[in-house]
Amino acid sequence: MHPELPADLPVAVLGDPTARTALVLHGGGGPRTVAPITTHLGATMHALAPTHPGWEGTPRPGSIASVTDLAQAYLTRLDADGERDVVLLGSSIGGWIALEMAVRASVDDRYAGLIGAVVVIDGVGVVVEGEPVADFFALDARGLAEVAWHDPDRGYVDPGTLTDEQRAVQQSNGRTMAVVAGPRMSDPTLLGRLRDVSVPTLVVWGASDRVVTPAYGQAIATAIPGARFVQIEAAGHLPHLEAPEATWAVIDDFLDRG
Repeated sequence: MHPELPADLPVAVLGDPTARTALVLHGGGGPRTVAPITTHLGATMHALAPTHPGWEGTPRPGSIASVTDLAQAYLTRLDADGERDVVLLGSSIGGWIALEMAVRASVDDRYAGLIGAVVVIDGVGVVVEGEPVADFFALDARGLAEVAWHDPDRGYVDPGTLTDEQRAVQQSNGRTMAVVAGPRMSDPTLLGRLRDVSVPTLVVWGASDRVVTPAYGQAIATAIPGARFVQIEAAGHLPHLEAPEATWAVIDDFLDRG
């Protein structure tokens, strides 16, 4: 059974449909964590921000049980929609999806010209010796804030303040992430395959990220031919939330160059 996105997959759409398309891929926290990115890109591009199947209470088809399945499903959908020169921008697990898409598009002639550039923001997915991915599933809300944010008090959400509905969605998102990303949130083959990425790539990293350290991000950039690595100060795993202006400046400069 081929990986296939649901026909009614929720997608936030912003910007001019005749402009260059940017596909914004969220991480484990769901689409709200990348909403500012979608808004920013939507000012100059045709920004598409799907909710991955299984997140936010959406159904997850049985054919989508891994990041590789998601990557293939998104490539298939973009190709079917006639997209070309798409910018992939992924945060956290979304960065992993973007990297897998870029690798596949670079080695499969069916997708020639489909992907034009990649932006990874604090992505997971590779295995870097000595730089493990934090055990997300073992962390409580306070522990997650401590590793994910430069200012943990800003990122901490007291579970006691959540509604029953919000708590149910959060738990469901976690279960889906455990299935799709796996307990280690990595693919031991990915780092070696990044040498096949053939489009301009920007790797953006929060200097205070302790989910995946800047050294981990540098290893991703080093593995991709010609990739650029930029560190964002006073920011953790979600630099676009903690230091948006610095993050936009880096991304805009990269996209303006080509």
